[in-house]
Amino acid sequence: MRIEYCDRQFVARCTFDERALPKTAKFRWDPDRRIWWTDDPKRAATLAEYCDDSARAAIESHTKAVKDAVEASRAVDADVDIPAPEGLAYLPFQKAGIVYASNREVTIVGDEMGLGKTIQALGIVNADPTVKSVLVICPASLRMNWQREAERWLVRPMSIGIANHEFPTTDLVIINYDILRKHRETLRSRVWDLLVVDECHYLKNPKTIRTIEVLGKWHRAPQLALSPIPAKRRLYLTGTPIVNRPIELWPILHSTGRPEWRNWKTYVERFCDGEQDKWGWHVSGASNLDELQEILRSTIMVRRLKKDVLTDLPPKRRQVIELPANGAAEVVTAEKRAWQARQQIIEALQTAVELAKASEDPADYEAAVQALREGYMVAFTEMAALRHETARAKAPYVIEHVLEAVDSAGKVVLFGHHKDVLHAIRDGLTAAGIESVMLIGDMGAEARQAAVDRFQQDETVKVFLGTIGAAGVGITLTAASHVVFAELDWVPGNMSQAEDRCHRIGQTESVLVQHLVLEDSLDAHIARTLVEKQNIIDRALDKVGRRPDRAFGSMITIGDFATRDASRSDIESEAAEMSVTEIADVHGKLRMLAAMCDGAQARDGAGFNKCDSGIGKRLAGLPTLTPKQAALGKRLVHKYRRQLPEQEENH
Repeated sequence: MRIEYCDRQFVARCTFDERALPKTAKFRWDPDRRIWWTDDPKRAATLAEYCDDSARAAIESHTKAVKDAVEASRAVDADVDIPAPEGLAYLPFQKAGIVYASNREVTIVGDEMGLGKTIQALGIVNADPTVKSVLVICPASLRMNWQREAERWLVRPMSIGIANHEFPTTDLVIINYDILRKHRETLRSRVWDLLVVDECHYLKNPKTIRTIEVLGKWHRAPQLALSPIPAKRRLYLTGTPIVNRPIELWPILHSTGRPEWRNWKTYVERFCDGEQDKWGWHVSGASNLDELQEILRSTIMVRRLKKDVLTDLPPKRRQVIELPANGAAEVVTAEKRAWQARQQIIEALQTAVELAKASEDPADYEAAVQALREGYMVAFTEMAALRHETARAKAPYVIEHVLEAVDSAGKVVLFGHHKDVLHAIRDGLTAAGIESVMLIGDMGAEARQAAVDRFQQDETVKVFLGTIGAAGVGITLTAASHVVFAELDWVPGNMSQAEDRCHRIGQTESVLVQHLVLEDSLDAHIARTLVEKQNIIDRALDKVGRRPDRAFGSMITIGDFATRDASRSDIESEAAEMSVTEIADVHGKLRMLAAMCDGAQARDGAGFNKCDSGIGKRLAGLPTLTPKQAALGKRLVHKYRRQLPEQEENH
């Protein structure tokens, strides 16, 4: 027998008595040519002793290509320049992922949760200018996150829209799994340059509607069949350890049309420990996982773990996950209205404090400061109650997210404020079969330590739940490197302390911190303006010291008003040097600025801060200014000097 390689096939020429050799190696019989053949180098390699030079060279070339592809799928760096917005940069392993996917029509990005799969998907768009239409399919909870990340990372002008009842006519369309059927025809009315399927393990069951809507459905009757969503390039994202449940990958693998994934029976027998009995097939197991992983990595999958890229990651990574309000929309709307009303009151009180800095009577300033304090406390009390309602409404979405996180990270630490919220989350986890422990304020010392020890030592305990106050200090939770905040604290330092339960001596991984907030809620506002920085200092009052309104005050978006950093003593010192001419000049310019500003918004069309507008209009309306009032007004004139007529600005 002799095996040669020609026209991309390994051809076995043998006698009748030798036919068992190629047949056992799973070569195919071609009755017309009367030869045994295969296009699989692995099968040819099992008969290497019969191969001629051409066949050996083809096998060696394939072996090297597979090795190179497997290494590329594990690559943690790439020496390429990929366009990124100013001030942003891809981590080395993200560059490698972008390069891997850019060279393939179908790619599964299976990086562990928190390694930036979204950023890599957008990097592919940045790297390839021919990608002009993008469809992103994701869970409803991630739509807002995709929109924000696209706005942040895309380097080319691309319109971005989220599909709801109407389908947007934008370059990049974001749609959730639940409404794919509603837009079936529109989704297939064009060939997308790039299709991104986020959390693609949602397609693990070939019989579900969402799987059919994405991957299509074959049927003997053409009118009952459905074609896949058409796309030139497909990108599947998941942080789930997919190789541990091979059957869940079958729908996606089969949809690629690659020869490795054509036959379901062959796949389940080889990789799912599949067995058939009188009840049918049992395919929930796993077998030959090393072989499966090599095939996946050599063909379509890139996967890196945190431990693989630890040197690239910062010690802590913070993410704000903005969830759609959906069933909690009514609660969020009530919270938003109350917040806006309180913010207007605080703005008015803050304006009074600033004006009182120029008062001749020190008692006016003290009274204004006290009124602002009381305004903060009333707002704090009212908003705390509304945030509690929002947290209760958010619990089902938190449960869903934590289940995904456990599936990816193994162990998760979850913090909240209220006991009833944590109990609701724990009940949901228990119903899903997830073992957890809890540490709250009314537990004794022994019970607290037992909860910590179980989480640290027992592999079956996947989630630690604790209140920020009771569990946020003094304990070690390094068994997890994933922290989820179901609720946020008013004080940034308290959240940093809670994060450090995982980020401390003994932690060998970068810690991922995620804040789950509802779209347009007060927590979303706090997370965007306060949590990510966690070092904001409230400068609204002259006095310092830790107090409840200190953190709350920094959340009121009054803005960077002109007199914010001026104390009464600063105003007095500057007033002593003001001449009559300078006072009149400041007054005149304030009147010009006041005429330009309608004061209707926090920052109106001319660029005036609302607090500045209130102060400026009050001073401009006075018959004359005292030296202190002029010193206060001078700061506004300086800030908005470019909005004055040129001759006045240079005067």
